[in-house]
Amino acid sequence: MITAVDTSVLLDIFLPDEQHGLRSLEWLRTAYDEGSVIVCDIVFAELVPAFSDRTALDEALREISATLSPINTSIAYEAGLRWMRYRRAGGPRKRIISDFLIGAHAVTAADTFLTRDRGFYQTYFPELKDYENSG
Repeated sequence: MITAVDTSVLLDIFLPDEQHGLRSLEWLRTAYDEGSVIVCDIVFAELVPAFSDRTALDEALREISATLSPINTSIAYEAGLRWMRYRRAGGPRKRIISDFLIGAHAVTAADTFLTRDRGFYQTYFPELKDYENSG
């Protein structure tokens, strides 16, 4: 099983977060034990501010055995369509296109998606299998 991981889960572990860190680490370990863990380039970019340099970020991802999985134009197009529907339905600018890119990537490249932002992703990407409820 391939699990795409959202930025919030990784930051819980890398920073570490007292409230969510242990649960996120447990989820990540289980995902790794059940298959592989991938991170899209948008998540990679969102992680950059948490690290002193590129080497530190690359090493942290290696330590959790996460593989980078790029976003292609098909994924970007799907994200754009969903973002357009969201905005036309009155969705506030609180959500930006990067959230839709992460969701579209997970739908295309993974079997499950590990995130703490379930409500948003379940609404705009209903076909995504939420990691916690996938088994």
